[in-house]
Amino acid sequence: MKVSAFNFLRNGVKYGYPFEASIRSVLPIVDEFVVALGPCEDDTEARLRAIGDPRLRIIHTTWNEGIRPAPGYKGFVYAQQKSIALFNCTGDWAFYLEGDEVVHEQDLERIRGSMERHLDNPKVEALAFDYLHFYGNGNTLAWSPAWYRREVRILRNTIPAWAPEGLFFAVLDRPLRARYPRAALTGATIHHYGWVRPEARMQALKGRIEKYWSDRTPAVDYSAIDPQALRPFTGSHPAAIRDWLGTESGLFAADPNHRLTSRERKHRIMMAIERRLGLYLGPRGHFRLVS
Repeated sequence: MKVSAFNFLRNGVKYGYPFEASIRSVLPIVDEFVVALGPCEDDTEARLRAIGDPRLRIIHTTWNEGIRPAPGYKGFVYAQQKSIALFNCTGDWAFYLEGDEVVHEQDLERIRGSMERHLDNPKVEALAFDYLHFYGNGNTLAWSPAWYRREVRILRNTIPAWAPEGLFFAVLDRPLRARYPRAALTGATIHHYGWVRPEARMQALKGRIEKYWSDRTPAVDYSAIDPQALRPFTGSHPAAIRDWLGTESGLFAADPNHRLTSRERKHRIMMAIERRLGLYLGPRGHFRLVS
């Protein structure tokens, strides 16, 4: 069994992505790591090469700055870059990790075992992970229906599939007919640190990338969140990310005077139902679960 990992990057240092930790976290279980690297104004490429692993393969790409988001179809430039990296993978499985996603070393054996177990089962086209979204600092999780709690990150690399949008994968049954992949659960967790970077860097990132997603750039204010959507993190962080994380202690403090949006009020109701009845009310993720 051969395993590829892949991602795409551009100005990873400038915008505060822990991409080195992300890559290092999965190197023990992959045979190659493909990076589609767009034009950079920082030392992202030098940092990648400093990892010093022969399995790391950098593909230089160009971003189509002329594409603008269409109603109901956003992030296509991201989809292009993600697909370029995917199409250059040579393994039986292709493991996608975004530059702010990290795998815990305790899960590596479980992930590898899941790929081996399902390798010869064509009904399983992908493997899905649970998610932990850190918010504000490394001690705080964002946990509500606003934050996806499961998603596909490993795709069988012997089927016709691509990324039609920056957020998910699609399998092609026919040239003009696509669907979500059929996926099994790995039982492993992706640790997502995108909302831990300093607000100033997040604002700079939003200003740079929002043109690919919408026609506006929202102001970034970490404190403007429903306090009930935050919960303490009581586990351990992956070893690869610990040096990147700050030393701040305690739960991130949301603005106590934050005025809930209609969406947040809806999510509060959903969270209350989940706690009371033990249900899972979403989001479901972009896959169909295979038992």
